[in-house]
Order: sequence, then structure tokens, then C-alpha cells
Amino acid sequence: MEKPLSLVARMKQNALAQKREVFEERQAGMNTTTCPNCGAGRTKDDGITRCAYCGFEFISRKLTDGIHITDNDNSK
Repeated sequence: MEKPLSLVARMKQNALAQKREVFEERQAGMNTTTCPNCGAGRTKDDGITRCAYCGFEFISRKLTDGIHITDNDNSK
């Protein structure tokens, strides 16, 4: 009669039996840009219309009312 596997042994067995994804090696990078006025860093995808440090206006568009956006400055 065979002794049942311990919890740790079963966990190891499950880990080895799992399907693994292909490892993709790529160069590290950052998705940032700097303020042209003061040089402060900001992410490209954060949706900020003004620089938090000097107030430089990155995006100057006429906003209209929508579901989640109002016609005033939504970056505050």
C-alpha cells in the first residue's frame, strides 16, 4: 500500500504539471514625458491637462459635457 502524498508534495506536483507561458525578454523602459516649461516628469497616459508644478497647459481643448467629463477642467 502506497503512502498518500503530503500537502507540500501535492503542491509541488501541481506546480510542475501547470502549463507555463513563454517567457518574453524585453528592454526595460518608462512611458513618461517632461513638461516643456519646467522639466517636471509626468506619465503620458495620466490624462492631466496641466503641469502640477508650474501650471503649464499641456492640452487646451474645448471640453463638452459627457457622461464622465464636464465642460470645466477635469484634471483637478
